[in-house]
Amino acid sequence: MPSYIRLALILFASLLGATACNAKASPAAAFPAPAQDAPRAASPGKETAVISGGCFWGIQAVFQHVKGVISATSGYSGGSAKTAQYETVSTGETGHAESVQIVYDPSQITYGELLRIFFSVAHDPTQLNAQGPDEGTQYRSSIFYSNDEQKRIAQAYIAQLDKAGIFRRPIVTQVVPLQAFYPAEAYHQNYAALHPNQPYIMFNDAPKVEHLRQQFPDLYTGK
Repeated sequence: MPSYIRLALILFASLLGATACNAKASPAAAFPAPAQDAPRAASPGKETAVISGGCFWGIQAVFQHVKGVISATSGYSGGSAKTAQYETVSTGETGHAESVQIVYDPSQITYGELLRIFFSVAHDPTQLNAQGPDEGTQYRSSIFYSNDEQKRIAQAYIAQLDKAGIFRRPIVTQVVPLQAFYPAEAYHQNYAALHPNQPYIMFNDAPKVEHLRQQFPDLYTGK
């Protein structure tokens, strides 16, 4: 296939993926806050959340613009250390998902508030083993919990969203224990910020950050 046709097909698929994801649910203004959540901490600190929902470039980009997030790192979760490399993970046979580790200050944002952003603007939790133009188990929607409180909040929020009929299809997000998180290669870190004019970023990831700004202005930071 000529390269110009291949590029056109990729751009078209990316545009379709972005449109589908962005039209998945009600506006975030009507997106409910978690009925069960961790209390806001009285003093600054650091806690960690690990999630996956498609290509890690977009998830990282969204949470890098969330107030209270100290860092967001692209990486891999769900498989072993020996297979935590991009080319191997891309086979879809390692058990890994492209994931993002979020370090946040619980005095500024709660775990439940992070999940609200995850479900409303960061990805489409009704797509099974896929996200927009990307397909494979490495793009699955997952919450990797590190303690019983995170598990409780995540499961309760999914049940709340399903009961409220927020999405037109059932949520397929897995809630599984975190075994380990392996940072991705350096060239994947801050990819959206470093390559804003790359077509994939323009069509799939930049709209997510813009929706965060529009729909959660109190939680958005332009850093």
